[in-house]
Amino acid sequence: MSEAISMTNSVAADYWGTASEAEVLTFELAGETFAFDAVIVQEILDLLPETAVPGARAFVGSVINFRGKVIPLADIRLAFGMEATEPTIESRIVVIELEIEGEPTLIGVRTDKVHEVTTLDRTASEPPPSVGMRWRPDFIHCLVKRGQDFIIVPNMQAIFASRNEH
Repeated sequence: MSEAISMTNSVAADYWGTASEAEVLTFELAGETFAFDAVIVQEILDLLPETAVPGARAFVGSVINFRGKVIPLADIRLAFGMEATEPTIESRIVVIELEIEGEPTLIGVRTDKVHEVTTLDRTASEPPPSVGMRWRPDFIHCLVKRGQDFIIVPNMQAIFASRNEH
């Protein structure tokens, strides 16, 4: 048990490194507020036509044309076990760049709504609890308390590394 807690604390520490603050883009999925480190965000797009990819993992089931490049479109809601929803007028695609298998990779991520670029304070962050979470703790870098709410900072590397599990 203490090994699991230690690993969870390590994941949160890995996110912050030596920084006391992080600039992030906040967005909404199924009523929950999430945040991507602003450094990985390449662009915010209105919804685009997508092409389904037969046999692809459910949460990365289609591709889009981003500036002449074909990139995967992820619905991380599904990786977190949330229900897929129909897009609304506020839905956006956030294009992020991750290093996957040593290669910089562009990925579009569906969101219900993009909020703002803001700064999160390390002192307000906590590792995800190891008990009682409805999501896999390794999919979350940390939770950051803001007012009465928490902002979830997803571990996109862990989500995409779990490709054989979805």
